[in-house]
Amino acid sequence: MMMRRDKGHETEKVLDVDASMQGTLIFKDYVNLRINGTFEGVLNTKGSLMIGEQAVINADITGESIIIAGKVTGNITALKDLKLISPARVIGDIRSPLLSIAEGAIFDGTSRMLSKSDALTDNVMTPDDLAKYLEIETSLVYEWASSGRLPGTKDGAAWKFERAKIDEWIAQGKIR
Repeated sequence: MMMRRDKGHETEKVLDVDASMQGTLIFKDYVNLRINGTFEGVLNTKGSLMIGEQAVINADITGESIIIAGKVTGNITALKDLKLISPARVIGDIRSPLLSIAEGAIFDGTSRMLSKSDALTDNVMTPDDLAKYLEIETSLVYEWASSGRLPGTKDGAAWKFERAKIDEWIAQGKIR
């Protein structure tokens, strides 16, 4: 369900999802996203993300402000802050400049505190990073980049890919 609430010049977008989904979800606009169902794949959001108590997520997640109360299996990168609240159960690695784990929440993995400059370099991916992000073989990344099908730059012999350009490429449906 999508709701809009006018607050002066600002429009708040809220998306509350209680469904079973699979794939790659990328939000280019700021949205307050709440997931209460199941999701499997890759999730990339702008704005705030709330994983509800009943949610079961098997995905790598990139977002700004993230609150988790449900079960997440996958790596999480929060560019602003990440809060695990009871009864959250997170299995995977966490990267965030600000991490809060409440009593009753379970975290099994490693955490790395990001600085603001780290968050900026996280927007550049290697071919291996991109292969994991797109859930394809690394050889396909090289093939697509060499043929000009995939937006990337060559730095000497090494390919580099900007997350924003890749997300735009995906949103335009060019991944097919």
